[in-house]
Amino acid sequence: MQTVITFLSLFFTSLILQAQVNTIEITITDFESNQGTALIGLYDSEVKFLNTPYKGDVVGVKNNTAVISFTDIPDGFYAVSAVHDANNDGKLNLKMGFYPLEGIASSNNAPARFGPLSWEDAKFEVRGGKVIRQIISM
Repeated sequence: MQTVITFLSLFFTSLILQAQVNTIEITITDFESNQGTALIGLYDSEVKFLNTPYKGDVVGVKNNTAVISFTDIPDGFYAVSAVHDANNDGKLNLKMGFYPLEGIASSNNAPARFGPLSWEDAKFEVRGGKVIRQIISM
């Protein structure tokens, strides 16, 4: 009986150790200025994209660049969006309700084509305990 319990303990421990987490490193370049901050969101589904980030943070802009790292990310598909909050009001300012007055960017440098950024253009996969690096131009 002791042997069976030891075997099962080792078996389940090995399964837990095989569960891998990833890191996503984001570098956003080409900000128009160093004023304000960058609002950066990491999204884990199309339904939540641009609405409810899985993780997010506010990052300072230095040398027209912002850098952030998201750790302990499970395998899956993700997308990143960023806003240059130049006036530090905590939101994307729009002209006439739809035209961005502040810089926006997303993973894969997905373009905004007469509307919001697209999950399909911005998504990328992370798998296998890797470090994924995205360099995004504002």
